[in-house]
Amino acid sequence: MRPEDEDRIAAQLARVMAVACVRNTQLETLHAGLTPVSHTGDGSDVVVEDAAGRRIPWSEVSRINDDEMRALMREIVDRLYTFHLRIDDPAFRAEIDRWAAMTAKWDAPKPDPVLSAIPAETPERG
Repeated sequence: MRPEDEDRIAAQLARVMAVACVRNTQLETLHAGLTPVSHTGDGSDVVVEDAAGRRIPWSEVSRINDDEMRALMREIVDRLYTFHLRIDDPAFRAEIDRWAAMTAKWDAPKPDPVLSAIPAETPERG
């Protein structure tokens, strides 16, 4: 297979996995709710006052607690696992192909610098 075909397939698969395995999870629940108004646009003018009276700048507020993170990661891992188990199932694949259409206008993915920095045992394709 040509490298450009591999890149196209990997990009489409990454976007579909993001929709199926990450986006439509508890992450949506965490994303729901009110967003504070920021006149600066970057949140630097927003503070949260907690029950102890601490005034915490928005940039320092944890927006997800440990239990929520643990539950979110479990759900994402379970969905990724199920995705891989079912990808050869024609009915599942048909549904995934429909979801792919919704990601067509998303930005093209690019290599992640952290994962890309892991040394490869095989030469890079090119």
